Amino acid sequence: MADIQGSYDQLFSAVPSALAASLDDGDVGASVAVFVDGEPVVDVWGGFADTGRTIPWQRDTIVNVWSVTKTMTALCALVLADRGELDLAAPVARYWPEFEAAGKEDVLVRHLLAHTAGLPDWDGPLTADDLYDWPAATARLAAQAPQWEPGSAAGYHSITQGFLVGEVVRRITGRSLGAFFADEVAGPLGADFHIGLPAEDDHRVALAVPPPNRDEDYTASAPGDSATRAAGTGIRVRDGNSEAWRRAEIPAASGFGNARSIARVQSVMACGGAVRGVRLLSRAGCDRAWEEQFSGEDRVLGMPMRYGLGYGLFGSTYGWGGWGGSMVMIEPDARMAVAYVTNQMREPADDTRGLEVVMATYDGLQGLRA
Repeated sequence: MADIQGSYDQLFSAVPSALAASLDDGDVGASVAVFVDGEPVVDVWGGFADTGRTIPWQRDTIVNVWSVTKTMTALCALVLADRGELDLAAPVARYWPEFEAAGKEDVLVRHLLAHTAGLPDWDGPLTADDLYDWPAATARLAAQAPQWEPGSAAGYHSITQGFLVGEVVRRITGRSLGAFFADEVAGPLGADFHIGLPAEDDHRVALAVPPPNRDEDYTASAPGDSATRAAGTGIRVRDGNSEAWRRAEIPAASGFGNARSIARVQSVMACGGAVRGVRLLSRAGCDRAWEEQFSGEDRVLGMPMRYGLGYGLFGSTYGWGGWGGSMVMIEPDARMAVAYVTNQMREPADDTRGLEVVMATYDGLQGLRA
């Protein structure tokens, strides 16, 4: 069995066992964290940070978690809304006047968070290099027309969501999304999560490993009207492994952290807005994430989805997953946050690792409640 490092409450022993099983099945490396009442009951890791399996995964190893980053961006918006600085029901153009062009005067801030704004991608071709130019990327979105009547349908805004919400945050605060997150969320919580990674942290990064029989030109795909749209305009593994990607702030997809940092941050949502004496928002502010904005067929993903304000809704839980397998799940009734991150990507249709970790946590919860 794979060697698992870290610590865990014996009630949750099924969780490290699930991690060990995925490593035994060929995964390179990963970490898992479970926080209840804002405190870790599981904080474990194992495997390796490199494809050559020569560098052990360490306590402070971090990885690109792709779309799990969206939950951090959503939290920033919810914090501003709770402070009264952002009206989620207001037109986006109230904060970003140029955005009103091309028939977008009725796009509301909540539409951005719920993938219903009609801007799931950019008009015309786009490369990873284009994403590194924030003014240009946001200007293109401001100039283009929505693909459907805003609010009437949903289509996963895989990369655009981060630029849309991030620009609203920038217009309100004068700070980039990454800077606001660092100052107002990660800093107060002591969370090792970064949107725009400093060079001094490069040595801690476990680069993404493509799924078996794939190389670094692998891009995501999904059923629906455009396979590359779900991939974020054809972003490749090699793009995510580049230095330029780490430095850039792509608030829907370029967050770097480990399971511990994700679970710590999202415990704020699980615990009514405060953990370890740090309050980021009110209980009412947390509850906004639960407000269903859309339920039905997602035009891009080609499957039924329920969206709240910045999070996917799944029964009594909410959260989101990232390309390749990383995920976060919030269970407010149990005041629990579960996070799983990995450098080993798998094909989406074949990947049940996050679900297996989540299911394993319920064994421990039953013990806590006994």
